[in-house]
Amino acid sequence: MALAKIAADAETVRAALAPRRAAGARVVFTNGCFDLLHPGHVRYLEAARALGDVLVVGLNEDASVRRLKGAGRPILRLTERAEVLAGLAAVDYVVPFPEDTPLRVIEALTPDILVKGADWAADAIVGREVVVERGGRVERVDVVPGVSTTEIVRRIRAGD
Repeated sequence: MALAKIAADAETVRAALAPRRAAGARVVFTNGCFDLLHPGHVRYLEAARALGDVLVVGLNEDASVRRLKGAGRPILRLTERAEVLAGLAAVDYVVPFPEDTPLRVIEALTPDILVKGADWAADAIVGREVVVERGGRVERVDVVPGVSTTEIVRRIRAGD
């Protein structure tokens, strides 16, 4: 079941969403690297899903994660990260993307609600204009303080 949630591309997800949208479903989109999934990620994704009817998660591909997070990342490969995300009840679709930002995916999906963590400034959220211009909205969800993949990696390396 979880693997069925992983899409090859945004166009595949767009086609899958069409009947749900026609029935009035509100599509929520968020994105990230989601390397070493932790409770902060789970809470964030559950909060994002609660804002609409369908949650699509854009997932940075491995080369993109390396560019954004540096050498030694990601810890888990794309296929592993996608499977873990797809296993969450809150997630309806996972769509990988090779770029550093999800703009192309957002343009293809035109979500009703775009979600990012509250640690992002509203004007720095990629795709904000695309969503707002078509009548959608952008929501910022609180993050769990002190819980991050970077902190988990630090603890592992320190033997904490």
